[in-house]
Amino acid sequence: MADEKSTFEKNMGSEEMKKLRLALLAGGTSGEREVSLKGAAEVEKALDPAKYKVVRYDPATDLARLAAEANELDVAFILLHGLHGEDGTIQGFLDLLGVPYQGAGVLGSALAMDKNLAKALYRLHGLPVAPWEMARPADITDPKRLLATLRLPLVVKPVRQGSSLGMSIVHQAGDLPPALELAFTHDTEVMVEEFVSGTEITVGVLGNDELEALPLVEIIPDSRFEFFDYEAKYQPGATTEICPARVSDRVRDQAQKYSILAHRALKLRGYSRTDMIVAGEEIFLLETNTIPGMTPTSLFPQAAAEYGLSFSALLDRLIELALERQTGG
Repeated sequence: MADEKSTFEKNMGSEEMKKLRLALLAGGTSGEREVSLKGAAEVEKALDPAKYKVVRYDPATDLARLAAEANELDVAFILLHGLHGEDGTIQGFLDLLGVPYQGAGVLGSALAMDKNLAKALYRLHGLPVAPWEMARPADITDPKRLLATLRLPLVVKPVRQGSSLGMSIVHQAGDLPPALELAFTHDTEVMVEEFVSGTEITVGVLGNDELEALPLVEIIPDSRFEFFDYEAKYQPGATTEICPARVSDRVRDQAQKYSILAHRALKLRGYSRTDMIVAGEEIFLLETNTIPGMTPTSLFPQAAAEYGLSFSALLDRLIELALERQTGG
């Protein structure tokens, strides 16, 4: 109806369309800094200048300025990856400043960032995951404990890193110690899980109270890559992505159901993207991203485009969701 307005439209003001003052947070101090900055350039380019006045902040250098200018801001768009970006720290800072932002709050961000806790919550909510164990530094010199409970091949990964930094696939027992050593250089906590061979897919979720699962994206790294590692993710042409994924209707429906269940289990809001492996007709959850890559060709925007949202429209929707009244963590 004509007199019904979305939260976004109400915050935009009257017909004059008062511009929203938007803080675009990018850069930061994690190993994914350059990915963050590249994504922010694409987001700023896609934001409608008639709707937004964009102010850039790099948390590596601009936290004091952000705090000083917080009362002049309407909303923040966080495009930070890894530690101090996806783990709830910047979210807590913005909460203290009273600046709304897109995506998960402190609790959800922290839960999803910790792959061990996330997997425990998946399992608690009946979601299928591969067996795993938490590694100890002593396992580097004597990995028999891990090899006694887990079957090769194994995936070794830091618990709180993104973009597959520090991750290895181990096929032989003798390769486990160096893989553990590498992972421990990226984090003080490392997990080891059984490798599941299959098709990697990712499923986006959009919404606050009412959630919508987006079309599945199938991820096919070039044959040079054993898995979807940092280079495969970000080197142009290194990976083929197919949306919608070439899976059965049953797998599609189940994966979308799982993505929503994972989103709720981790106390998320706004949006998320859950990575999964399809082995035959079985699905195993890997992890959930609370700040997915955000360029027009990134996985979440690809799925949104298939769903019917252009990149600019997706950004508008995420900002609208950020401005809705929120409760909880």
